[in-house]
Amino acid sequence: MEILKVEDLYKNFGGLQILHGISFTVKAGEKLALIGPNGAGKTTLFNVLGGQLPASGGRIYLAGKEITTLAPERRLHLGLARSFQLNNLFFNLSLLDNVLLALYGADSSHLQMFYPLDDRRDLLNEAQRILEPVGLWERRFETVATFSYGEQRLVEIAFSLASKPKIVLLDEPSAGLPTAEAAEVADTIRSLLGNATLIFCAHDMDLVFHLAEKIMVLYFGELIACGLPHEIRSNPRVQEIYLGTDEPVEHA
Repeated sequence: MEILKVEDLYKNFGGLQILHGISFTVKAGEKLALIGPNGAGKTTLFNVLGGQLPASGGRIYLAGKEITTLAPERRLHLGLARSFQLNNLFFNLSLLDNVLLALYGADSSHLQMFYPLDDRRDLLNEAQRILEPVGLWERRFETVATFSYGEQRLVEIAFSLASKPKIVLLDEPSAGLPTAEAAEVADTIRSLLGNATLIFCAHDMDLVFHLAEKIMVLYFGELIACGLPHEIRSNPRVQEIYLGTDEPVEHA
């Protein structure tokens, strides 16, 4: 079953064209990696898919419903969640308060006002479900500012899965982490995802080949390759780009 469909997607900033007619589909439950050198347009593509930036052209469909012009919060409630390359946490609040806020925002019933938290034991149970796999439930009352960057990163990733989305966009999930913590991130993502579809972009090739079932390669805003990990690993065009032997392209 097709969960995400992108048709001829463009993004321009004034006269500068960043994305050039990107088209691809993602099956439900698939784990897809987006790779490419710096400046390839990966984060721009994520921002357009997530609704943080408007598309300049093309269409995006989530589970058959067009979401091209929908706001990020509408996409979230339809089942599309994302994390960012930089942590988006409330550092002066406790870890538990951060998780409860994330769950509350992802819950459509948050439009109902003035009910006691004791009546929402389900939120506390969900918070425990999120924090236990990353080993942080026992520290739930500590302020986020006291956590290491790696721990904050794990929490941020767990937040993106709080709403039990259909599809998750993770932008550089291991950014800034040492190798040992990057391996922990990969294990955490795999354990928390369940049946959710994953699209992630990363420069860490160990993480990419550890998690991805399919890989897309973006280069100067164009999708130049898409296939199984072993196909991408042996692709001459991809090898040229990553080995730095590629000739300059006309629009570079």
